[in-house]
Amino acid sequence: MRTLVVFDSLYGNTERVAAAVAEGVGAFGRVDLVSVQEAPRLIPDGVDLMVVGGPTHGHGLSNASSRRVTPRQVAAGARTGRIGLREWLARLGRGTTPVATFDTRFAHPAWLTGSAARAAARRLKARGHPLVVPPQSFYVTHTKGPLAADQLDHARRWGQALGSLTQARPPAVGPIPDRRTREPRDVQLGHFGGGR
Repeated sequence: MRTLVVFDSLYGNTERVAAAVAEGVGAFGRVDLVSVQEAPRLIPDGVDLMVVGGPTHGHGLSNASSRRVTPRQVAAGARTGRIGLREWLARLGRGTTPVATFDTRFAHPAWLTGSAARAAARRLKARGHPLVVPPQSFYVTHTKGPLAADQLDHARRWGQALGSLTQARPPAVGPIPDRRTREPRDVQLGHFGGGR
């Protein structure tokens, strides 16, 4: 099994979660862990699962304005970058690779904080990628971090669960017409293909 983990991170918290997820799913095969800056626009052949994660900014995905940092923030560990998940997802080609999404945010209800994972899931599903599990959140105690207690262990376990689900995934039954749009879509058997 081959997994591609793509992350966006400003202060390094989301990167640490992504690395822990990669460690967990790595028990089931090869894992490529890449920042959104280095992520491909087309998912390479042979990728069985793509995991996408980023910090929640302004109730959703980061944007150029929310990633703008001052020299003081850079001194505190913030990183600057050319693009974030929002821009990368806008450029990503259509595909049928199964996906899972995660974010980092405060431990408050999602209606209050928003969720980058939910926003990413909507964009990926619109591009044809089936969601294998509901979007997942990992919590920080402050904007700059650190992560809340046990979040890295939780991320490893989540990665292991993703690997186990994906490895057990039956093959797609092939493109069949979607009754609403008459366009081909891939239908997965079992729990895959229609996640929320």
